[in-house]
Amino acid sequence: MKKFITVLLISIFSQVLAFAGSDGTLEIGKKTNEQNDTVKDCFEPVNRGIFAFNQGLDKIFFKPVAKGYRYLPKPIRSGTSNAVSNLSNVVTIPNNILQGQFKEAAVNTLRFSINSTLGIAGIFDVASYYGLNKLDKEDYGQTLGTWGVNEGCYFILPVLGPTTIRDTIGSIVNFSGGDAWYNVTVANNTKYFENSDYYYSRLTSGVDFRAKNLEAFESLEKNSLDLYASVRSLYLQDRKRKILNLNETTETMNDDDWEEIDTQ
Repeated sequence: MKKFITVLLISIFSQVLAFAGSDGTLEIGKKTNEQNDTVKDCFEPVNRGIFAFNQGLDKIFFKPVAKGYRYLPKPIRSGTSNAVSNLSNVVTIPNNILQGQFKEAAVNTLRFSINSTLGIAGIFDVASYYGLNKLDKEDYGQTLGTWGVNEGCYFILPVLGPTTIRDTIGSIVNFSGGDAWYNVTVANNTKYFENSDYYYSRLTSGVDFRAKNLEAFESLEKNSLDLYASVRSLYLQDRKRKILNLNETTETMNDDDWEEIDTQ
């Protein structure tokens, strides 16, 4: 099964890479502050179909679940959010190092160590009480961006949503040894974790994120003349912001603490 998934990922990668540019290659060394309209929507007809499918799935499943999640007591929501955020450090830390962010890597390593132990698997953000405040998440797609790899084509994945060729390559790294949580749950058989632990954590992270952005998404749906184009623009803006490490939040991309959201 593992070999099948690996072959499948390589096949998908080979197909999408062919559309990266007119010469079939990604441009390296291009500035990351380029305008969003330079990112080609090479698969727009197919993308719009998948986008419609994802919207239907969101209305049937994710939105109702996110609304129900909002009714949970704040301590449960905060604890869940803290735990999935803590897990994300196993990807953020190596990317801090790859981007030359050694101070951030040290802070995130300390946060992960403290919250995973004293914070009981990250449920409590104990590290913040010691002055180690939460930093922005980093991933391999962002690292490629800081190295000068341009986005390639924009496209939509079923269920997973918007991405680009660069971000897809970054995601493949996660399944090739770049995500320690994936390694100990899915890639390797251990007596401590099950495969389902990884998928449950990813699903929980998605529901938590969706719940934090319920009102923003509803506003976007009501006010957008072309919802597909609006989501595409927001996604590309958010990726650009993260690569440039800008201290601002893109609309419908809010991932703050529940305490901050509830007091707004």
